[in-house]
Amino acid sequence: MTTGNSNPTMDSLLHDLQAKYEQVKLGGGAKRIEKEHAKGKLTARERIDYLRDKGTDFLEVGAFVADGMYQEEGGCPSGGVVTGIGYVSGRMCMIVANDATVKAGAWFPMTAKKNLRAQEIAMENQLPVIYLVDSAGVFLPMQNEIFPDKEHFGRQFRNNAKMSAMGIVQVAAIMGSCVAGGAYLPIMSDEAMIVDKTGSIFLAGSYLVKSAIGETIDNETLGGATTHCEISGVTDNKYDTDQDCLDAIRKIFDKIGHNPTAVFDRVEAQKPGLTGEDLIASFPTERVKPYDMLQIVKGLVDAGDFDEYKEEYGKTLICGTARIDGWAVGIVANQRKIVKTAKGEMQMGGVIYSDSADKAARFIMNCNQRKIPLVFLQDVSGFMVGSKAEHGGIIKDGAKMVNAMANSVVPKFTFILGNSYGAGNYAMCGKAYDPRLIYSWPTAQMAVMSGAAAANTLLQIKVAGLKKKGLEITPEDEKELLDEITSKYNEELSPFYAASRLWVDGVIDPRETRKVISMGIEAANHAPITERFNVGVIQT
Repeated sequence: MTTGNSNPTMDSLLHDLQAKYEQVKLGGGAKRIEKEHAKGKLTARERIDYLRDKGTDFLEVGAFVADGMYQEEGGCPSGGVVTGIGYVSGRMCMIVANDATVKAGAWFPMTAKKNLRAQEIAMENQLPVIYLVDSAGVFLPMQNEIFPDKEHFGRQFRNNAKMSAMGIVQVAAIMGSCVAGGAYLPIMSDEAMIVDKTGSIFLAGSYLVKSAIGETIDNETLGGATTHCEISGVTDNKYDTDQDCLDAIRKIFDKIGHNPTAVFDRVEAQKPGLTGEDLIASFPTERVKPYDMLQIVKGLVDAGDFDEYKEEYGKTLICGTARIDGWAVGIVANQRKIVKTAKGEMQMGGVIYSDSADKAARFIMNCNQRKIPLVFLQDVSGFMVGSKAEHGGIIKDGAKMVNAMANSVVPKFTFILGNSYGAGNYAMCGKAYDPRLIYSWPTAQMAVMSGAAAANTLLQIKVAGLKKKGLEITPEDEKELLDEITSKYNEELSPFYAASRLWVDGVIDPRETRKVISMGIEAANHAPITERFNVGVIQT
């Protein structure tokens, strides 16, 4: 998303966020929704709303997937599938619903990536999965980007098998088309149901059957509900309507037994230290403006009560324990204001120094020992550079922090509030380090370096290349090139660019942060910790 304003207000960013989300919820558009209704079908989001317990929260994962992508193919809003964590008959579960209003629910490359992310969350947290299937299968013009590789379409069936072996319940409802390789997903689930007259499942449709073997047959006879419930036994039961089928899923879930938990500590929740409006007001939208991250932390935690660890040491990282919605958490957050060390030295906010990295590593170890989930709040420019930092062992201390964070066995949750640059993204538990959930605020920027620094570097490379070709570059040419490079780079800095590619699970209103953390820990509590924390070999 580009706002055209170098200093947008938070209100403006939140307005853009809400408008973009409302557009995403329309899927393939109002006319496509009408066509689904005319067939007697609910849309993907309507099915989820009907299925889940009334008055409960739904944590959507990947709402902005494929945003701005596949424009030549007409776009693919939300990747053509809706995924998220919700409650069905009192049980927390992962719900995956194909959106037939988007290219008949066909699978694009990002559709596959999003489905795999949903399965990954289910496996990590041992959550049961509900698949609401309504898909035309692989989008053939892009089959080379979705079919054969390790993280492509077939990986979901491998995950089906693995989850069954792990004892994770999977229930599938065939509520529309289910063809070719996609037919394996519901049938590899533990229970498969189908809606009569609108649901169908087969490896090859009637046209392909005619072409391949010369047989003339209609799709309903080939793979409709009656065929598979009464003749083949492929599906377990058929239902007259979407609603009847969804009601049956609810009945299954109200009888599922309970597994051991991870016993993360929770007490009665208290209101946060700041109101939602005050929290928003406390966070500057100007990325170069310093602020006190401690105020943001206290604004997120119950009663503003935060027990800081090593308060006077390593001040560019804030570490400490608190409660969020009653859950005990350990928080690691980048301090954005300029701080003064005991030696009288000034340290830049948002930069990780040796002492800060050392402190964070020790704090992460403590949280693992005490089974306290970790929350990372990113607004980081990277690690300190220069001769003094290098002579002081910044690489060694940074490695200690990354080692402790990467080997952490308690669940980790990451939020990108502002900057997320370079190795700072890694150390503060970026996507590559397996956070259970990772979300951005609309103020976030994610890249190797800041826009200004990157644009000037790229300009120098571009100009040098042109001069090698013997071209003369005027100051006006340089300015035009810089503007072009800056515009492209700023677009790639956008949190929606990251969300589109699933570098983050979504972009949220800051006031939703507590909900994400609470539901995330509740989900993680379904999976007892079986690994032992070990940081391996690191220099001390």
